[in-house]
Amino acid sequence: MFTPKNILLVEDNMDDELLTIRALKKHDPSFKIDVARDGVEALDYLFEKDSQNIKDVSILPKLIILDLQLPKMGGIEVLRRIKTNPATAMIPVVVLTSSNENEDILKSYGFGANSFIRKPVDYLKFLEVAGNIGLYWLAVNESPVEILKSIQR
Repeated sequence: MFTPKNILLVEDNMDDELLTIRALKKHDPSFKIDVARDGVEALDYLFEKDSQNIKDVSILPKLIILDLQLPKMGGIEVLRRIKTNPATAMIPVVVLTSSNENEDILKSYGFGANSFIRKPVDYLKFLEVAGNIGLYWLAVNESPVEILKSIQR
């Protein structure tokens, strides 16, 4: 059975959003990328109103790429809510941010981020890094997301 390679990109910067999508699609055009432009929108995508119940397990992404500097609700809080919910806790979350703060790295890993990557300033390097995120997490890495989906059905 074919299952789409769903990615939730949480990014408020339109340029970074377009670059990330371009890089991911270049490596694999079959990626289905949904975008949330702030923290609240990201949680609304995943959860019912109370952030404890999943709206629909079939929409669970196989990967979440999360910026930290977001309007309405910061990325650290989004990460915390994703990782404290049993239904979403095992979804790989890659923090892709421009933050240079060591505290952000420590908090991200402390709340369960699977990877922390600083956004490269160089255009070509950004494309390479963003493309490799999708390649690794969806083509190489063994993810428990499909197993979670089958259990919750």
